[in-house]
Amino acid sequence: MSIAHGDIAARFRLDNRVALITGAGRGIGRSVAIAFAQAGAEVWLTARTQRELDELAAEIHASGGRAQVAACDVTDAAAVNKMIAALPSLDILINNAGMNLPEPFVNVTEERLDRVMNLNVRSQFIVAQAAVKKMLEAADRKTRGGAIVNITSQMGHVGAENRTVYCMTKHAIEGLTKALGVELAPHNIRVNSVAPTFVETPMTAPMFAKGDFGKWVHDRIPMGRLGQLDEVVGAVLFAASPAASLMTGTSLIIDGGWTAR
Repeated sequence: MSIAHGDIAARFRLDNRVALITGAGRGIGRSVAIAFAQAGAEVWLTARTQRELDELAAEIHASGGRAQVAACDVTDAAAVNKMIAALPSLDILINNAGMNLPEPFVNVTEERLDRVMNLNVRSQFIVAQAAVKKMLEAADRKTRGGAIVNITSQMGHVGAENRTVYCMTKHAIEGLTKALGVELAPHNIRVNSVAPTFVETPMTAPMFAKGDFGKWVHDRIPMGRLGQLDEVVGAVLFAASPAASLMTGTSLIIDGGWTAR
């Protein structure tokens, strides 16, 4: 059966879908929120900083999009469950909040270990669990479908020095993605991850300008450059959209070839 080009393009739209984006105040989360609103979704923005969310919502509204703000610390399980339970409905979760504290393995303290594990693993599990409960409330879920996209990293597929804790957490979320993809498939809720390489932003530019670190990164990317936010956002939009309706339990690695070596 042939498919008209217009029909294919329509499958990348998110019209009449409600999407929750964690870590929406800046970086990948912010860019995803803008793109999803442009694609027709009603976006719910969550992060700890109210001001950043309000500014983002105002920008989306000014462009004709729909955005709601729900400030929340995703490491607070009670707050997460309350916030998501109060949503009118939910079709898409972008599980994006995370952090990294690079340092030698022997220097990692229990406090820093717990801090990264709590945000990168425990909170993503709690957020996903609350989101799935909300999705399952929809009587037409099996026909309507649902999508979870976990933002991981190329470091969820390889190892790297001074990133033992970060690599461990991202490998954990890749495992969670596979398990949830299998368990939720009968409910037509797809679960995938997007795993970017280092991404160039105004905040990260000074870090990559440092001679040794910048060379270390560039030497490991066969395409010879850093990722751009729109390249990551495009993968997230695809994974969340009906265009990826048969894809679940897998990872889209946006790394310029880093993990292909």
